[in-house]
Amino acid sequence: MIRGITVLCRAWRAPHTAPRYLHTVHQTVELPDTHRMLRDTCREFAEKELQPIAAELDREHRYPREQVQKMGQMGLLSVDIPENLGGAGLDYLAYSIGLEEVSRGCASTGVIMSVNNSLYLGPIFKNASEEQKKKWITPFCSGDKIGCFALSEPGNGSDAGAASTVARLEGEEWILNGTKSWITNAWEASAAVVFATTDKSLKHKGISAFLVEMPTPGLSLGKKEDKLGIRASSTANLIFEDCRIPRENLLGQPGMGFKIAMQTLDAGRIGIASQALGIAQAALDCAVDYAEKRIAFGAPITKLQAIQVQNLNIY
Repeated sequence: MIRGITVLCRAWRAPHTAPRYLHTVHQTVELPDTHRMLRDTCREFAEKELQPIAAELDREHRYPREQVQKMGQMGLLSVDIPENLGGAGLDYLAYSIGLEEVSRGCASTGVIMSVNNSLYLGPIFKNASEEQKKKWITPFCSGDKIGCFALSEPGNGSDAGAASTVARLEGEEWILNGTKSWITNAWEASAAVVFATTDKSLKHKGISAFLVEMPTPGLSLGKKEDKLGIRASSTANLIFEDCRIPRENLLGQPGMGFKIAMQTLDAGRIGIASQALGIAQAALDCAVDYAEKRIAFGAPITKLQAIQVQNLNIY
């Protein structure tokens, strides 16, 4: 429950004057019991399993495999997927709460969770056949496997309508050629949702979506990007060179790729916002802890009243 946040600044104020209120927010949100239990469980997991190793994971670019598997067992990698497919069967509020707490403990692990839920499982659940769901969703709920989302390209960013990666149908196979860039989870993923042009004359209406196993012949990975942060989650290119996949790996109907991409990105923004909130909360926690412990001019900074945070109670 968010009951209120009041941030005060007393730095270099005149003696005996009232503190200056920089920002005050008062909001009351009562969470259902299920969501409160989920929040508490995720918070405890993040504090015990993620926070102590987050810096080490980032420094070493190390994928948190053990923690991701535990998250799968907790249902955090498939929050809104129905139970009959192996998911937790919860809603997007639960997803947002869980992702915020995980991101508060480790930004990298939060990104891994976000991509598997929103960008990989999301479009498959909404657009796949029942047979495809059993193959491409259920094995990706437990934490043993994760997926990725291949839309961005070197010259196009995330502009789905400008996809230069192409796919042509040859008998019972699709043949993919092109490069996808900045793909999160690339090195750890066991499958990808890939967007490619199947009819250039139709422009964005000629883009289709495909399900591609990883590894698979004709698909290679670029080097891991040396990012400024969130380095426990790999980011790399997917390079398709006459990559052959079965005809039945088409997701939805031919030409539906642009619609699927836009639908997925819209839903994915919920995850991005939740990640950002969790990371911001962790930053605030660190700043407050530092301010309370810092010594300046021979005295604790709190005695100088340089910064004070009152009535801070988020959830």
